Parts: sequence; C-alpha cells; structure tokens
Amino acid sequence: MLNAMKFVTTLVRDEDGAWVSECPAIPGCISQGTTRDEAINNIREAIAACLEIRAELGMPLTVETEQVEVAV
Repeated sequence: MLNAMKFVTTLVRDEDGAWVSECPAIPGCISQGTTRDEAINNIREAIAACLEIRAELGMPLTVETEQVEVAV
C-alpha cells in the first residue's frame, strides 16, 4: 500500500468572504471554497489533479519550499 503524500497548504479568507487555499510546493495549485471545509476538500482534489498532470508531463511533482519565520 502506498503512503499518502502530505502537503502544507495556506488557507486565507479573501475580501469577498471566500476561502482560498494554495499548495506552495506545487506552483499554480490553488483552489477555493465558500466554507473552510469546502476549500480544504477542493485543494485536496486540486493537489491530486496537479500531481497527475505534472507526472504525465514528466515534470517534477513538487518544488522545494521552506517556511521561514520573519520578525517585523
């Protein structure tokens, strides 16, 4: 059995009240939803679709990302 891949995603509420989610490790992998749960489910589907397309095109599945804490 294959292990599930795990990705860090961002979840932000936009000015119209929609929830926008992005997976920084997969460039262009963005989704949204009217609720937080819907946005999370939608980004899960978007990640799966992006991985499938990137594999078909022979592209690296992900890019390297790093979370850095910045003080201002």
